[in-house]
Amino acid sequence: MTAFPQHKMTVDEYLAWAQGRPGRFELYAGTVYAMTPERVGHANVKYAAQTALLSGIRHAGLPCHMLPDGMTVRVDHDTAHEPDALVYCGERLPDSAIEVPSPVIVVEVLSPSTRHIDASAKLAGYFRVSSVAHYLILDPDRRLVIHHARAERDAITTRIVTEGKLRLDPPGMDVAVGEMFG
Repeated sequence: MTAFPQHKMTVDEYLAWAQGRPGRFELYAGTVYAMTPERVGHANVKYAAQTALLSGIRHAGLPCHMLPDGMTVRVDHDTAHEPDALVYCGERLPDSAIEVPSPVIVVEVLSPSTRHIDASAKLAGYFRVSSVAHYLILDPDRRLVIHHARAERDAITTRIVTEGKLRLDPPGMDVAVGEMFG
């Protein structure tokens, strides 16, 4: 069993603490939280979304990269999330990296234990990261994507998509909504 720190941590302290520990964690306002085990349906949708993003990148010929869960996105000095998938553009990160400094797209798949956090704290948090242009929340039960996009003057637009192609610009790619659910 993993003992959790009893004091508030910065992201740098958290990353040092979490490295090499079994399990998955996130840091919110300096407090470490364990991530609950996933159900097969959740894992299947995550994989489908990751594959659909990778396909969209390749089809558009973009200098971007998809990473699955396990990577850290720093929101501020004491909050860091681990999305279910993300896309960043530019040079490949070193193999030793555990943090993605400039994600363009972040994805969370809803589950019963995270539904309220994904739609509130993470929504506000991810858009505090200046590089984030799109936050996709996938609802596997209703097979829909809640697409939050950064607009002019940092306004956030939201639309619900159930079919067709989802345009993600930047970076300039399309993703088939159906493919995101397998």
